[in-house]
Amino acid sequence: MKFKLVPEPPADRAVVADLQAAVPLVPGSEDDCCARLMDRRGLRSRDVARTWLTFLRALGLTEETPSGFKRVRTSPTLDGLRRGFLDGVYGAAEVAAALRDAGEGDPLSVREAFDALRDDVPNWERNRTDDWEDVWTERAARTLDWFVLLDLAERRGDGYVATDALEAHPE
Repeated sequence: MKFKLVPEPPADRAVVADLQAAVPLVPGSEDDCCARLMDRRGLRSRDVARTWLTFLRALGLTEETPSGFKRVRTSPTLDGLRRGFLDGVYGAAEVAAALRDAGEGDPLSVREAFDALRDDVPNWERNRTDDWEDVWTERAARTLDWFVLLDLAERRGDGYVATDALEAHPE
C-alpha cells in the first residue's frame, strides 16, 4: 500500500526518529496518537500530526492494528528511510524515475516532477477540487525535498538531480 500524505521535510533526519518514538508501542487511537505527537513533538495541529502518523506508516515505522496505531520496534536507518519512502509514498517511484531520466546536465523542475505523476493522480482527486494541479504540484515539491533530505537528490539552481545513492537504489 502506498500513502499520499507527505509532510514538509524537517531540517534533520533525526526528527523522523523523534516522531516515531512519540508513537506508543501499545496501540492507540488515531486521536490519541495525534495528541501524543502534538504534545511530545510540538506539532502545531491535529492535521499536521495525522499527516506525520500516516507518513511514518508509509515509511514502515508505525503500523495500524485493529486496536489503533503503534510504533514498530525498528530504528530508522538512512537505507530503511530511503526504501520506505520509495516503496511506501505515492508518486515517489515516478519522481525517482523522472530524476534518473533527467540526468545531471538537466535538473528536474518541480513542474516536471508533477508532470511525471500527473497521469497517476486518481480521478476522484481530480474531481474533488478545482485546484488539484496546485495540490499535486506542492506534493511533488515536498517529495523532491524529501529526496534531498534522504540524499537521493540534490538541488541545482531551481531544479533537482539524482545522486549516486538514487542511481544505486533498485527501481
